[in-house]
Amino acid sequence: MPPWAVDVANITSVSPFLVPQTHLGSPGLFMGMASFMFLLVVLGVPINILTIFCTIKYKKLRSHLNYILVNLAVANLVVLCIGSTTAFYSFTQMYFALGPLACKIEGFAATLGGMVSLWSLAVVAFERFLVICKPLGNFTFRGTHAILGCILTWVIGLVASAPPLFGWSRYIPEGLQCSCGPDWYTTNNKWNNESYVIFLFGFCFSVPLSVIVFSYGRLLLTLHAVAKQQEQSATTQKAEREVTKMVVVMVMGFLVCWLPYASFALWVVTHRGEPFDLRLASVPSVFSKASAVYNPVIYVFMNKLFRSCMMKLVFCGKSPFGDEDDVSGSSQATQVSSVSSSQVSPA
Repeated sequence: MPPWAVDVANITSVSPFLVPQTHLGSPGLFMGMASFMFLLVVLGVPINILTIFCTIKYKKLRSHLNYILVNLAVANLVVLCIGSTTAFYSFTQMYFALGPLACKIEGFAATLGGMVSLWSLAVVAFERFLVICKPLGNFTFRGTHAILGCILTWVIGLVASAPPLFGWSRYIPEGLQCSCGPDWYTTNNKWNNESYVIFLFGFCFSVPLSVIVFSYGRLLLTLHAVAKQQEQSATTQKAEREVTKMVVVMVMGFLVCWLPYASFALWVVTHRGEPFDLRLASVPSVFSKASAVYNPVIYVFMNKLFRSCMMKLVFCGKSPFGDEDDVSGSSQATQVSSVSSSQVSPA
């Protein structure tokens, strides 16, 4: 049973698969959530499709790192086209009208896309660490390594998202009962749910976050050391400021996306039986689904070459930002300048 009070004699009379969940919120609240999901789809689908199409169209974008950004875009599209669209329809109906099977499909697809997206961010960070900090000496990051990194994200995503389909936890309606995710709040199968949530928190949140913090931390230390050697160079100092800002935005974007979901789920499993406002459970889910929009903005639009190509494609030849074609492709004399021109994630 859920840890909140339901003042009805027959629990099936408020089943999220059978009737509108107006006991959890007003129709206006559901319509507001539906509007937000619609906005995510309208904004997110074009941005992620453009990311893929631009990489295919422009040869200069087919770099090793951009393979991973395309992988991120594909994962985002899975979340948007299955998770967000299903949630949009359900919010308009004010209950999960598509039934239990669709709930499992939506929960699995959204979790899979989310895990692939999350681990893609970790792969991006680790790739930057390998290329800029050179911990392996003369090791060269090649296209095969990028492809292996992409494959690894999907393998990890399947390992993380498949267990609820086979009995380790389960996918059920969450929050306002109009979108589905892993069962982290019911109390009738305690240890089954708790162990899975702890697995997700440890392996699928803490590990990639550690990779991101370590990789970008080392990158900033390396950049600072080079900048210190060139204190008189305005270009080098500007590079340090730009990359520092970029790294902060990337880490904050990751935390905004995943920290609410991970923290809320962990709080629930460690405070079994304590009541909570179920409407609040929709907030972490919304933040995680919104990542399909703001991740491309961070990782693609803040890449000058990618942004230039995308704007030229949209505006038929001329970027409104005035970015030059070779803004990220010019050769630089120093490692710091290379980091600067690539904006951490170069094309």
